[in-house]
Amino acid sequence: MNDAAGVCRRRATCRLCDSGDLSLVLSLTPTPPANAFVTVDALDTLQECFPLDLHLCGACGHLQLLHVLDPSLLFADYVYVSGTSPSFVAHFEEYAASIMETYQPPPGALVVDIGSNDGTLLRFFQQAGMAVQGVDPARDIARAASEAGIETLNAFFDAVLAAQIREEKGAAAVVTANNVFAHIDDLAGVVAGVRALLDEGGVFVFEVSYLADVLEKTLFDTIYHEHLSYHAVAPLVSFFSHHGMELIAAERVDTHGGSLRGVAQLASGAGEVAESVAACLELEERLGLGRAETFHDFAERIDTLKISLRDLLSGFKAEGQSIAGYGAPAKATTLMYHFGLGPDIIDFIVDDSPLKQGLYSPGLHVPVLPSGAITEQGPDYLLILAWNFAQPIMANNSAFHEAEGRFIIPVPELEVV
Repeated sequence: MNDAAGVCRRRATCRLCDSGDLSLVLSLTPTPPANAFVTVDALDTLQECFPLDLHLCGACGHLQLLHVLDPSLLFADYVYVSGTSPSFVAHFEEYAASIMETYQPPPGALVVDIGSNDGTLLRFFQQAGMAVQGVDPARDIARAASEAGIETLNAFFDAVLAAQIREEKGAAAVVTANNVFAHIDDLAGVVAGVRALLDEGGVFVFEVSYLADVLEKTLFDTIYHEHLSYHAVAPLVSFFSHHGMELIAAERVDTHGGSLRGVAQLASGAGEVAESVAACLELEERLGLGRAETFHDFAERIDTLKISLRDLLSGFKAEGQSIAGYGAPAKATTLMYHFGLGPDIIDFIVDDSPLKQGLYSPGLHVPVLPSGAITEQGPDYLLILAWNFAQPIMANNSAFHEAEGRFIIPVPELEVV
């Protein structure tokens, strides 16, 4: 099925195993693309909403969206850059150091990052003496990264591009893909490219939001159109095996409320499978990640949280209190739509990224302002939409709190500070 604008299609088979045995297990409120911020002159233009329906594969257990938006619509004018977040800069510094220590790629060997964004991760590999190559479809971000010394191809990664990189620069000792492996519809094609690019002893390292954390912590707002896949280890083990690779590590990390750092090698690789893989498989079996009823229960918990937050915020507004949002991440679009939080509840949103300031939130059109608006407009409450950064946000806004302002953390558990 394609919508009238030709920007959305619905796939009929599992993204990992190609089975047609798919069951609808969770429906969230349809939204526009989560990063489709608009300028003031576009406020009168209706933004189309697309389904957020999650389907579970009965064959391999993979959870996924079947409605696929045109990736050029989502990523060509991307507004998220890693370098604006000190927490993510620190995370990527640790990430690069960990890979260098654990897998010890040869000095000067090639590291390729798929979806390299502004080159934050690659810069740490470059500083460690590695050759680096970025690949990113966002035009302006890719150009800025190249100008800053991280050579970046403005393209989507596939087997053809992988062959081009290998011919020009040789095989890669490390290929990374961070918060990208969930965004791609043709995962088989990407893995074919990775396989063609890696040298015999190389590793493919990827980070994705981990389905176990999404479920345990009710992180439903991490479900949006960029995230086509909600990864668990069990489906990935069989997926990589089917495509000539082997998953050898599955480390849990705390980014985005709970992520998975997976490591895969060529099927002929010599690396041993770490105990972390078995530990994740055991956890997923215990949580019932392959069962439809698990996600029916998840939907009920989301509804309970919705009622609690709506009642809290509506009560504050009825008392004449003002509420601003803090942070305009992609997840905020899902939360605001599914919980019905529009400009009648949230007066404005502040965000630290200059790329979003002066724009309006997708669909609901809440203004996004610099953080100075907190002092200028003096809201009574700050609803922390970027809840995974709640602690640093509260620390950086201690003056607001000292002036008797209050913070509201909506997820994982509703909390007023």
